[in-house]
Amino acid sequence: MMKSLVLLLILTSNASGHTMSNRYLLDNNDRAGNATHLAHCVPRRDSTNPDLDRAKCVLQSYPLIDGHNDLAEQYAYFANDSVYSVELDSNLDLVWGKVLSQVDIPKLRKGMLGGQFWSCWVTCQAQYHDVVRQTLEQLDVIKKFITRYPETFQFVDKADDVMKAFQAGKIASMIGLEGGHSIDSSLGALRMYYELGVRYMTVTHSCNTPWADNWHVDEPTYNGTVLNGLTDFGKKVILEMNRLGMIVDLAHVAKKTMLDVLSLTRAPVLFTHSSAFRLCNHYRNVQDDVLLKTRENGGVVMVNFYTPFVVCSPNNKPTTELTDVADHIEYIKNLIGVDHVGVGGDYDGADSFPIGLENVSFYPELFAELVKRGWSDLDLQKLAGRNVLRVFLEVEKVRDSMKSMNPLEDHLEPSEQVDRKCRTTWYGRTAEHFENIASM
Repeated sequence: MMKSLVLLLILTSNASGHTMSNRYLLDNNDRAGNATHLAHCVPRRDSTNPDLDRAKCVLQSYPLIDGHNDLAEQYAYFANDSVYSVELDSNLDLVWGKVLSQVDIPKLRKGMLGGQFWSCWVTCQAQYHDVVRQTLEQLDVIKKFITRYPETFQFVDKADDVMKAFQAGKIASMIGLEGGHSIDSSLGALRMYYELGVRYMTVTHSCNTPWADNWHVDEPTYNGTVLNGLTDFGKKVILEMNRLGMIVDLAHVAKKTMLDVLSLTRAPVLFTHSSAFRLCNHYRNVQDDVLLKTRENGGVVMVNFYTPFVVCSPNNKPTTELTDVADHIEYIKNLIGVDHVGVGGDYDGADSFPIGLENVSFYPELFAELVKRGWSDLDLQKLAGRNVLRVFLEVEKVRDSMKSMNPLEDHLEPSEQVDRKCRTTWYGRTAEHFENIASM
């Protein structure tokens, strides 16, 4: 008996809130609401753009989860962290300017985004000064815009809640801490960020912490401090992240730091916004031997769309296009498998994006390019969100397996503290010290 077919949401909104064409049919026995959320998209004869229609069908069946978006940074730059003075549900091209505004709710809906790790980032210049305060203010911004638009966003801090948000027609909203400098070398601060909902931390941004090297260390012209990857305290940071259930993000770190983490971590990692070094020899990208180690780890590389990370030596050319991003995705897929690649656009965190991927509304076009290249519906779902959600779930499983382990209470040794001018430290003080303070 032939399986029955149903039209895919005729004249209604899909799970990401975007009204879809009915030019694709979904197999009734594999609808998005079942346990596996498989899509079998069958083209209609009257489709004028079957590749794009099929891409949209797939994105309606499973959430597209982007690894990195810097919207909160724009609130800091343009609105002094004021969420309620900005209408995010309007076209921000008219407010913040076309080049700088790559994200607003209409664009997110058109782009069929199903989940987003919102980046909580502050400048490296705040390290050793007021970095924790600034980070908390950015975290506050993210929670405010999620709360202000409950019909669009749903805060998520558990892997299982991603699908619940998607099925409710909302964008599952997770928080990533972009840069280990934000913990100010404190495991206690790391734990408190987790309590506030942070679910990944990028080990470094584009600066060293006292315990980990960043990607600049790999540049031939670099002449600064080199820690040789992770220090002993850095290794404790990774172990505590495993114990907490916080995803380790290796975007921005030096190659030796990548390898140290991959040899140490008990859980899969993410590169939330990095591309393939072989195609573009930028040290923010991931080299082949690290990609192979990432496959062994079970991790995922989420391809960055920022132009300088997509097209550079040895493949320089005058323009960068959507197809170049697709090339990076396919390169990683072909080298380490489709289970280890995702997307991390880096929108609102950079000012140059490929032609055809200028803002968050263009995700379906990228997936249509991969349809054109012969990708299956299941492989497209893996790229969209299955892979990153698997990592999220496995990180939680590792956390659960470490429940008997006490929190790590190590402190960075004073000799490792790079700049102590703005620090007061209470631990390790003697009784004599407090007697001296009392007598002053």
